[in-house]
Amino acid sequence: MKMYLISDNVDTYTGMRLAGVEGAVVHEKQELKEEIEKVLADKEIGILLLTEKFGRDFPDVIDEVKLNYKLPLIVEVPDRHGTGRKPDFITSYVNEAIGIKL
Repeated sequence: MKMYLISDNVDTYTGMRLAGVEGAVVHEKQELKEEIEKVLADKEIGILLLTEKFGRDFPDVIDEVKLNYKLPLIVEVPDRHGTGRKPDFITSYVNEAIGIKL
C-alpha cells in the first residue's frame, strides 16, 4: 500500500517528496475535499498523511472520512510550524501506554 500526503504548505510537501511520498498542496476546504475524493478512489493508498492544520481547520471533513471509511488510515503530521501538542507528548504517551516512567 502507498502513502499520500495532503499538505497546506510546500515545505512539508517537498520534504515528503524527497522521502518518496507523493502528494498535493491545498489551501481551501473545497480543494481538500476534492483531493480526499481522489485518494478514496485510489485503492492502492492505505495511509493518508495530513498536516495538522487541516485537523484544526476542517475537522468535519476529516471526521467524515474517519467514520465512514476503513481505508485509508488518516495520520496527522506536524508541519514546519511545529505541533499543537505539548513538548513532552511522546514521553507522556509512552508512560501511559506501558506504565513506565522515562
